[in-house]
Amino acid sequence: MPKSKRNRAVTLSKTKKKGREHKEVIVNSIREAAEKFPSVYVFAFENMRNLKFKQFRDSIKSSGRFFLGSNKVMQIALGRSASDEIKPGLHKISKFLRGETGLFFTDMSEEEVKKVFEEFEVFDFARTGCLATEKVELKEGPLTEFSHEMEPFLRKQGMPVRLNKGVIELISDFVVCEEGNPLSPESSRILRLLGVKMTLFKLHLICSLRGYDFEVYREGLEESDVESS
Repeated sequence: MPKSKRNRAVTLSKTKKKGREHKEVIVNSIREAAEKFPSVYVFAFENMRNLKFKQFRDSIKSSGRFFLGSNKVMQIALGRSASDEIKPGLHKISKFLRGETGLFFTDMSEEEVKKVFEEFEVFDFARTGCLATEKVELKEGPLTEFSHEMEPFLRKQGMPVRLNKGVIELISDFVVCEEGNPLSPESSRILRLLGVKMTLFKLHLICSLRGYDFEVYREGLEESDVESS
């Protein structure tokens, strides 16, 4: 019986080689984009939603290219100092690649870029560990929004429920979450069932290099602050 490829051992050196090759591809792609497009922006993101980001990226893919991934790899691609930058001024951009950030190379005008980034926002269901943005409390009584088949599942989430003539009934008031507190796995599941969205996926422009013009957008994120972080 032939041995499964899934169980085939991969040496560490082979793994490292593949990782290095992948990084080289990313570095080369970023450098090609830097040569092709006249402007580059650093943006930060919060509460990333991959599908929604892909849709946003596809909507403007004819006008630019996005890069997400290792900040260190992106910094190496751009250059981390004036002596190793691939184009004048790119090392200034590189210094702002900290935390959850990415690059956007484009031939769009600054006004167009600001407009599409400011208009993009997606509300979604909060995940476990996110802070509740409001208190959600269910009052004692029938829960007509749920079918009777849901009763065992709701009980597993800690809700005091029972079936009363085929209708799920809340025996007593139940607090799903408190504002400012982290959501438990059970709370996040209940909020999803209730259709309550507490998470905002948003992109924020941090800085840009347009030709030779470098500009910082986010207040409090001056270059000196970034260098000291």
